[in-house]
Amino acid sequence: MRISDLDGKVALVTGSSTGIGAAVARGFAAQGMKVALHCNASRANAERLLAEITAAGGTAVLLQGDVRSPAECTRLVQEAQAAFGRLDVLVNNAGGVVKRQSLAEIDDALYDDILNLNARSVFACSRAAVPIMVAQGGGAIISTTSLAARSGGGSKSTLYAASKAFVSTFTRGLAKEVGRKGIRVNAVAPGVIVKPEKGFTMEQFQVDASIRLTPLRRLGTVEECVGAYLFLASGALSGFITGQVLEVNGGLQMP
Repeated sequence: MRISDLDGKVALVTGSSTGIGAAVARGFAAQGMKVALHCNASRANAERLLAEITAAGGTAVLLQGDVRSPAECTRLVQEAQAAFGRLDVLVNNAGGVVKRQSLAEIDDALYDDILNLNARSVFACSRAAVPIMVAQGGGAIISTTSLAARSGGGSKSTLYAASKAFVSTFTRGLAKEVGRKGIRVNAVAPGVIVKPEKGFTMEQFQVDASIRLTPLRRLGTVEECVGAYLFLASGALSGFITGQVLEVNGGLQMP
């Protein structure tokens, strides 16, 4: 299916070397979008994705930087705009559990690591993107939150869940602030998703329990998340939708 209004649009997808981010970048490129890929440590994976997109006739560039740093977030956004002359869609996808530990085990360094990666990066990249989008007359910001933002997370992932709850709430607040400027702000909340390159940080019994509790009785795939991002990126499909968190979890948790 071709979404005509996405053709030629420019997107930056943070954390797009693997997993959901890579699948979203592929999906955007397949729609004719120009994509700024982003990696931090996984450059080899990102280079393979860049080669795949260009070989298929798509247009992409590769940016590298640590989104835990606000200065790096600003640089990445500016470089994405500089590469293609505009920025229509920002996907704040970089994030992760980092490390599963109980509250008593979490030191200040791990706290900073988790919050900077999952929460501060969304704030900093959005802060850098908004003036660009205002100047060009609008845009779309889509952040990746998580089922954990509402459930409180799995075993020893309370801080991760809390950081993703920030993303969901920040999405709603920013949507109110910038809607009058033509910028839509939404989020996608994946459930338990198979990410072959990364594996699971959960124990197998927790994965099995998730499957038993999911009405569709299986895990999701990264490809099954892509449609939500395409939908929210397209003004033709979701032009009157902002401040929303779209759940992609197989029914594991319902409103």
